[in-house]
Amino acid sequence: MDRSATSAEVERVVAAAERLGLKAHPIPGAQRTAVGITGNKGAVGPGAFEALPGVLEVLSVSHPYKLVSREFHPEDTIVSVGGVLVGGTRVVVIAGPCAVESLEQTLTIAREVKARGADVLRGGAYKPRTSPYAFQGLGEEGLKILAAAREATGLPVVTEVLDTAHVEIVAHYADCLQIGARNMQNFELLKKAGKTGKPILLKRGMSATLEEFLLAAEYVLAENNPGVILCERGIRTFTDFTRNTLDLSVVPAVERISHLPIVVDPSHGTGRREKVLPMSRASVAAGADGISVEVHNRPAEALSDGPQALTPDMFGELMDQVRAIAAAVGRTT
Repeated sequence: MDRSATSAEVERVVAAAERLGLKAHPIPGAQRTAVGITGNKGAVGPGAFEALPGVLEVLSVSHPYKLVSREFHPEDTIVSVGGVLVGGTRVVVIAGPCAVESLEQTLTIAREVKARGADVLRGGAYKPRTSPYAFQGLGEEGLKILAAAREATGLPVVTEVLDTAHVEIVAHYADCLQIGARNMQNFELLKKAGKTGKPILLKRGMSATLEEFLLAAEYVLAENNPGVILCERGIRTFTDFTRNTLDLSVVPAVERISHLPIVVDPSHGTGRREKVLPMSRASVAAGADGISVEVHNRPAEALSDGPQALTPDMFGELMDQVRAIAAAVGRTT
């Protein structure tokens, strides 16, 4: 749409698409609104929209993913997570425990990471575990604890949703819903989470190609929810000296072909706390819009992923290093 296009003119385009049996997806940008049209099998040409008031140009998107493509939306998308903007000039830091274990543990960690500069609190109330005998999370009680930590610190909360049955309750408590690597292609979950209108932190599957990753995001945007944050968290390769292989090359690749912000999770990407700091530095240098790291006040006693969790003091060191690298590449924290 033209920069001066009114909301009524945008609605006129949406109505025209719907009369043709198509689906319209308005996505506001900093300078103008774009309207993605999906469902066209080729029968409808650009002339159906070019003459409508407020329309600047009609473009055909060649990628199989439409709404996440820069062809559709050239401007960077900035996603607000409880007032924290992801995708702008700032490098956003998400930090907290892998799993919510108790009120005391979560409040302690939340206050520690807040004091050292974290922007968003992470923590799992529902935990997908490889073993059925491992700690599975506290469920709704864990969500209540995260809400209490938000109240105490002011940090917005991101937490994982595992199943369509949990979407509404997680959306009730959380500022941002995380779709984990194992669920990246759980399409019913993506659609239902997208319908909440809440921001979605979408983690890349362990064996997913970039196209599969972006098509998973497309499911959320197709529900008229533009608030997707992509997350690289490591992929499965033949290496055995880290838990996964952190694919930092995906960061500039995403930034070239998609308008969505991308953050990196070096904790899951390496599985080793001594590697989290250097890979966090590398993530920011590569152009990531943020990092997500696990922090625990007593990692040796953690009920989940203790070997990759930083201590609060280590997190403070990470923040110092991230600030320095961000400044070197023209960004802030």
